[in-house]
Amino acid sequence: MKLSISLFITAILTSASASNVLELNPDSWDDVVGTGKPGLVEFFATWCGHCKNLAPTYEQVADAYSHVKDKVFVAKVDADGVGKELGRKYGVTGFPTLKWFDGKGNYEPYESGRDLESFTSFITEKTGVKSSIKPPPPPSYRILDYSNFDEIVLDPKKDVLVTFTAPWCGHCKAMKPAYEKVASIFETENNCVLVNVDADDKKNEALKTRFGISGFPTIKFFPKDNKDGIAYEAGRSEADFVNYLNEKCGTQRSVNGGLLDTAGRLADFDVLANKFFVAPADLRDSIHKEALTLSSTIGDASKHYIRIMEKMVNGTEAYYEKESKRLESILKKRTLAPAKLDEIKIKSNILRAFSEKPKEDSESNIRRAAAEL
Repeated sequence: MKLSISLFITAILTSASASNVLELNPDSWDDVVGTGKPGLVEFFATWCGHCKNLAPTYEQVADAYSHVKDKVFVAKVDADGVGKELGRKYGVTGFPTLKWFDGKGNYEPYESGRDLESFTSFITEKTGVKSSIKPPPPPSYRILDYSNFDEIVLDPKKDVLVTFTAPWCGHCKAMKPAYEKVASIFETENNCVLVNVDADDKKNEALKTRFGISGFPTIKFFPKDNKDGIAYEAGRSEADFVNYLNEKCGTQRSVNGGLLDTAGRLADFDVLANKFFVAPADLRDSIHKEALTLSSTIGDASKHYIRIMEKMVNGTEAYYEKESKRLESILKKRTLAPAKLDEIKIKSNILRAFSEKPKEDSESNIRRAAAEL
């Protein structure tokens, strides 16, 4: 009975430790490499710290292609131990060294990143075989190459921020989450665009040379009126990117998503809105007419100010309270599409202008009081 239990436990442990990474040595090498099936080989050393750090990811790579073992292999060889002869044959001088072998045994160095996404992208590109890993959703920023760069970046109607990156670049990987978040914040800004170019891809070599890309990441801003590009020298946090783009594009985006509290506000109309709000009912009509006259020179941007005045011209303050709560509730739930939320935020901002004393008035009162002393 004890023997049966022991065998059962051993079977479980063996199954749990089974690896999809092939362990090659000089005797088994020719049975796998160059026999018609391509594959990736890691030349490692047992004492190598970088090899140990890579091991969990490399196991995931092998697992990702375990369903197509008849089409591609993922292998490793101890090139400082039993496989030292193979290491010398293939020019291995450091660990880990990764090489890609085609079906005939011809090889090339693997020089992409050592994260799971880079490995699987490389293998899929080489073989056309898809991994079992569900691909991540496409980023909010545009991914461009030599074929469509000019169409987007040189568009005179658009301000464009471009990150020139390389798949293996650690600083690029560290920046990626912030850049993705900022791109999602600016997704509804059709004329303020964020894009990315893999400047280490050979097909984009001409772009790399054209814009003098010598390190990664290199970030350049291409405003509507200067398509030579301006070096981006601000920070790489979400707030840094957002503040820079707001200044350069004339946008009013919030780091937290959505729009700033100032979006949609017009200083002259803010003054009239507060004047209207505090005026007695018999004076509101004349202020409304004054706003209509001003609106004819400004256009659509002032429409919502006029609409609120028309709702309140007869003294219906209840509208202000009810509408404030309604808009606040919508913004808090955030269940609408981003463009619709922007529209609601602007309405909320303009409505709030009616109850807020204009900043200019407050400052002028301070100056007046100081002059009277």
